[in-house]
Amino acid sequence: MDKESYLQVCKKRGLLRILGERWDRLLTLRDSEIETIKRLLGTGRRVLPYQYLQQGQRLRIKRGPLTGVEGILVRANPQKGLLVVSVDLLQRSVAVHLECTDLEAA
Repeated sequence: MDKESYLQVCKKRGLLRILGERWDRLLTLRDSEIETIKRLLGTGRRVLPYQYLQQGQRLRIKRGPLTGVEGILVRANPQKGLLVVSVDLLQRSVAVHLECTDLEAA
């Protein structure tokens, strides 16, 4: 895409964002990622945006009895919808299974 085309696309109503750093460094989605999004939307279930969490990322628990506790994401298990977070308590680590909706980036 040349710079003029990029600028014309950016002016389109409803555009939220173009993936990439600049007009000459655009990112593309793999066909499999687009297919996954289509399948999710085609289920008829409510699909909500959620923050991208990565292993090694520092997180804060935002609901439940551990509200405010911070830890590091050790492992994600999307099949169960649970995350394992290592939480430092008294200079010891413990693993806790939590719902991903109870977590936010610290």
